Amino acid sequence: MPPGSAPVPGPARVLASILVLVVAALFPSASPASAAGTGATVTGRVVVIGVPGLRWDDLDPRRTPTLWGLAARGSGASLSTRAIPPPGLSVTCPAAGWLTISAGQRAGAPGPGCAPLPGPVADAGGGATIPDWSRLVAVQQAGPFKARLGLLADAVTGAGGRVAAIGPGAALAAAGSSGTVATYAATPAALADLTPYALVVAEAGQIAGAGDEDGRARREAVSAADRTIAELLAKVPAGSVVLLAGLSDSGTTAHLHVAIAAGGPYEHGVLTAASTRQRALVTITDVTATVTHLLGIPTPEGAVGRPWEHGGPARAVRDLAGADLASQVLREVREPFFIALVAVQLLFYGLTALVIRRHRRVLTTTRVVATVSGALPVSVFLAQLVPWWGFARPMPALLGTILAFAVLIAALAYAGPWRRHVSGPLAVVAGISSLALLTDVVTGSHLQVNAVAGYEPVTGGRFYGFGNMAYAVYSTGTILLLAAVAHALRRRPRLAVAVCVAYGLLAIAGDGWPAWGADFGGVPSFVLGLAVCVLMITGRRVSVVRLGLIAVAGAVLIALIAVADWLRPADRRTHLGAFVQQIISGEGGSVVGRKLGAMLHTLGNLPLTLLSLVALAFLFLVLARPSRWGAPALSLAYERAPELRAGLFGVLTAAFAGFLINDSGIAIPAMALTVAVPLALAASVRALQIAPPTTAARSSASAEATAPPSP
Repeated sequence: MPPGSAPVPGPARVLASILVLVVAALFPSASPASAAGTGATVTGRVVVIGVPGLRWDDLDPRRTPTLWGLAARGSGASLSTRAIPPPGLSVTCPAAGWLTISAGQRAGAPGPGCAPLPGPVADAGGGATIPDWSRLVAVQQAGPFKARLGLLADAVTGAGGRVAAIGPGAALAAAGSSGTVATYAATPAALADLTPYALVVAEAGQIAGAGDEDGRARREAVSAADRTIAELLAKVPAGSVVLLAGLSDSGTTAHLHVAIAAGGPYEHGVLTAASTRQRALVTITDVTATVTHLLGIPTPEGAVGRPWEHGGPARAVRDLAGADLASQVLREVREPFFIALVAVQLLFYGLTALVIRRHRRVLTTTRVVATVSGALPVSVFLAQLVPWWGFARPMPALLGTILAFAVLIAALAYAGPWRRHVSGPLAVVAGISSLALLTDVVTGSHLQVNAVAGYEPVTGGRFYGFGNMAYAVYSTGTILLLAAVAHALRRRPRLAVAVCVAYGLLAIAGDGWPAWGADFGGVPSFVLGLAVCVLMITGRRVSVVRLGLIAVAGAVLIALIAVADWLRPADRRTHLGAFVQQIISGEGGSVVGRKLGAMLHTLGNLPLTLLSLVALAFLFLVLARPSRWGAPALSLAYERAPELRAGLFGVLTAAFAGFLINDSGIAIPAMALTVAVPLALAASVRALQIAPPTTAARSSASAEATAPPSP
């Protein structure tokens, strides 16, 4: 680039800017106000107490009376402390937790493990300097989130407030972008008066090195931290708001931790935040936004959290501790669950291939088992209605709960006269899969929290909306449901198309609307799959040009939704609007690159990759290749219900597109096929049962040859 020339914006930034201008012109009142130039000044006082490693199961009315009393009068929640873990570990170190509060964005600390906190170097004026601050800044700039250290302190001091830190960890959070802390004390006793300060960040760090096990050493450390907190609270000026956060892990296992807010707007109850949309669940990145919100100043650009809010009636401490237990059990059962799921599916496909070829007398059993199998994915989420993690043997409890829901759904599928139809049971299972998950996202996405195919609060990747596996089940169920509805309304084609388009649009809205599914990658692939299904149902040709136009329409749709989300106030945006801001700021390329790398990395998940390949092979080599296996099952199903073909091709299109544009990659087709292939098998078995004896000519024809002409 020639000296003095301006950088040329990339195509993505230009497109994002154009979309922003268009939507802003249409809805001028929705344009976000810039934080710059607001002239806001600090109002109020906030004390942040960081207690690295503190969990809800540490609290006890006798051993920790101060913490117990603070929880009793304030609002509490589980705290997801996910920051940037050190190499080879999955925990948040104390230094990373403190730096995350400083930046309002996930931050990391240098070194291979959880190194000791750096000791601030005191100066003659009562302040201190963080040693090797430039190295900490460089670590963030080399990391994936580009956290800007000192953001919190600079925002407070820039609005006329004073900042003080008590303890070496607190100094990391209270330092400005230069690495200096205006007022620093090593202990609570060393800072006599907190009144002059708008923000005090204090540390009770005794638990940090106590480990995970609930032994004598940990209990003593927790009691010591409680005494330090009591000393701090005795100094807090009247009218202050106290935010307490167990901001990191204390051992080698990641946990959910304690979040308490007391004073000001926080009455006795639970906390929530727009970042999670879950009652009694907040994140560590929310602390920064909560402080600025309470002080009446704008949240600085770059801070990704949302303010803590009062979220309703209180929950018992044991219930909050149970949320961490659920996360720990989930981490233990997730891998063996998917190994078991893949193994059972592979065995099922192998046995079914033999049954269809040689053993017609057990076709009814095969059909029922296939229907149960197709109901398993949605049952994974319905299982969250039962607290399986609290049983003595959680893995058998989980498997039993999932199987029970799947059997119940299959029973409904065969409970009425629709069971006699090729696509009858398919419609019931697909309908439940679609409607249950749509209802879930509209009402808060509770079924996906701590589900084995959902999102895990400890990991903190997502807290609301459609996770990628849930999206795969939802989109597959929706497309197959619409295919079955179109078949049922085949004598009224206009009504069939109207119903498909109406529910399809509702389903897409449920997937992509920020207040519901907030699924960026799902919308384009969902639009593509639904459009292929509807085109084939109406007899129109699915050409490359049409697919390209539909893909562009899907991309434009999600772009408009994202820009509309971006136009909302910054503290109400979802990750859709945040991505628009990242593109405008020039950070979109790194985000896309990170997502692409994650997608490619999923191909190393051998169980899910193998499941996808075997399911496709079963669909096209067993059901759709009767010349090899002697059973024209899928072609017979197409003859009885031609719309099934449109549904399957729509599902495959959505699954493949979802694989390409989502960071979960192979997990999307794996889950989609786990729904679609067993249900297609159930339909094919029914077609075999009601078909006349197969002739030699028929048995040598492929599904494509015997199906109706391609639209």
